[in-house]
Amino acid sequence: MAENHYENPPLTISKIGVIGAGVSGIAAAKQLYHHNPVVFEASDSIGGVWRTCAYNSTNLQSARKSYEFSDFPWPNRDDPSFPTHVEVVDYLESYAKHFDLLKFVKFNSKVMELRFVGQQGTTELGGNGGAFGSPLQGHPVWQIAVQTNGSQSLQLYAFEFVVVCIGKYGDIPKIPSFPHNKGPEMFQGGVLHSIDYCKLDKDTAFQLLKRKKRPEGQPCTMVVKTLHWTVPHYSVWGLPFFLFYSTRASQFLHEKPNQTFLRTMLCYLLSPLRRGVLKFIESYLLWKLPLQKYGLKPDHPFEEDYASCQMVIMPENFFTEADKGNIVFKRSSNWWFWKEGIEFDDNTKMKADVVILATGYDGKKKLKTILPDLFRSLIEYHPSGIMPLYRGTIHPQITNMAFAGYIESVANLHTSELRSMWLARYVDEKFKLPTAENMLEQIYKEMEVSRRITRFYKRHCISTFSINHGDEICEEMGWNSWRKRSWFAEAFSPYGSQDYRLKN
Repeated sequence: MAENHYENPPLTISKIGVIGAGVSGIAAAKQLYHHNPVVFEASDSIGGVWRTCAYNSTNLQSARKSYEFSDFPWPNRDDPSFPTHVEVVDYLESYAKHFDLLKFVKFNSKVMELRFVGQQGTTELGGNGGAFGSPLQGHPVWQIAVQTNGSQSLQLYAFEFVVVCIGKYGDIPKIPSFPHNKGPEMFQGGVLHSIDYCKLDKDTAFQLLKRKKRPEGQPCTMVVKTLHWTVPHYSVWGLPFFLFYSTRASQFLHEKPNQTFLRTMLCYLLSPLRRGVLKFIESYLLWKLPLQKYGLKPDHPFEEDYASCQMVIMPENFFTEADKGNIVFKRSSNWWFWKEGIEFDDNTKMKADVVILATGYDGKKKLKTILPDLFRSLIEYHPSGIMPLYRGTIHPQITNMAFAGYIESVANLHTSELRSMWLARYVDEKFKLPTAENMLEQIYKEMEVSRRITRFYKRHCISTFSINHGDEICEEMGWNSWRKRSWFAEAFSPYGSQDYRLKN
């Protein structure tokens, strides 16, 4: 940042600053409305990755009623089709306009740096138990350096509390490491990450493929390192999928944090039923999709993907194109480049014209680029490298700051809104946080549950105990955790955002 300079002395614009105007950012702004938050958005519109990292063919993978705010239902919420990314952005914009949230947003304002200017930025474990002070202390605690419209000068803002909503996806691609002299520089064709490919318009993408040296009609080869279960739709042998994982009755079969000894024993006794449900689901997927035909059947149980939020809907006509020979699959644990394409660890080679790296994003690096040095090591405080967040929101060792959109569930919008409700009540001091030690203990319990369920636990997903997560949040806010109107609905109907709607 040496080339930048600061224009003005720090200005206290608001008590609360929000970084990012994606789903989590606008949910936080809505719940913190009465504090007149300032929301910094690097792009020229709200929507986050729905706006900036979506292919033309990208659709929501949930039903509309599973992806809506509690007080703003979709106008056509019973439409069974999955909304396009354009419809999702339109919905988010309608929400922001309806609740007059756009007045808080500073567009084209990229946060370059966060500075802690309070007395103590981290809580110490032991001693006083790592107690948190007041979330709003009456004086600035954080400074935010913002670059507006690409200017070389930075404007400083000061806040009492900051909510970081930049998420784990988009912005910074995760690029694989390659052996010496076997990286993209050796390849004579084109190499780009999926984040760059999704931003290409139709004509540019066409020109990219038009420059291919190989004959027309060559297939697209999908290199697969780790297999995951996919589903064609949200029903299994004619039964709605929510019956298996999204009701209290179904989640009773699965371990949850803080469960009693009796509950632990019941989970053990019911484990044959849980395994039977898994076999029931897997048998349908293997019957419906040609996973075995193409060598795409995972070696791990379906539940491990669901528990790590990696269950995905197959793109339309995906296997139809594979049947035509337009898509072929290659399993490989390791690969690297050679001048004409890719070489695999089984000593085979594949010629290619363009290689697209669909290798994910580096969310931690994105976060570390703006955090002060003192706090960067705390992002990976746990030995597993997972960022510890109490209620998916508060880092027990970082004061006057919250994070949104980092711990996943099968319905991220719903979870972001509920956590934002909790955050607003914490900021308003409607309840007090436990000590840092007790918060870390709770976080570690959740991590251990995930670790026992899935090998992919580092993704930090709460899908198999999402209702329990909501219960604990409600209890902390002083709400009734059972949100349904009858015991039958409580046991057998899915939980969603409408269950947490505040009654006037």
